[in-house]
Amino acid sequence: MILIAAVDENWGIGYQGELLARLSKDMNFFRTKTTDNIIIMGRKTLESFPKKTPLPNRINIVLTNNTQYACEGAILCHSIAEVVDTVKQYPDKDCYIVGGGSVYEEFLPYCDTAYITKFASSFPADTYLKNLDASHEWELTHQSETFEEKGISFSFVTYKRVVS
Repeated sequence: MILIAAVDENWGIGYQGELLARLSKDMNFFRTKTTDNIIIMGRKTLESFPKKTPLPNRINIVLTNNTQYACEGAILCHSIAEVVDTVKQYPDKDCYIVGGGSVYEEFLPYCDTAYITKFASSFPADTYLKNLDASHEWELTHQSETFEEKGISFSFVTYKRVVS
């Protein structure tokens, strides 16, 4: 599995249910990586999408404790084990963990790669991702050039798990 997220300097990922910044280059990166693949998210992340609907051209898997929840166009799972079993049905697809905070935390042990958009700024945040730079389990393997959009400097970085 692959984690994909955008973080600020403090590894913040969200504030009050919203992304810290919406940058077109980051959105294009996300779209390029996840299109025609599987994305796994929590219910709140799904509900933060435009029109609160699954993203097109992807297999959308939503992890929720609410057994009464319904969403057309998404596969609903109620446990990590159920998600893991479900993705086995798509062996030719890459599987991306797309949030939110608790879903990142629960699935990080299953991930071997992390694509992180790193903002060279800090923002008010109430949701955080584990700092992969401070973890002996992860190694930075690639960093793009620095880009700037809407006054925010950022780069795309890749981490690989070195300890399982």
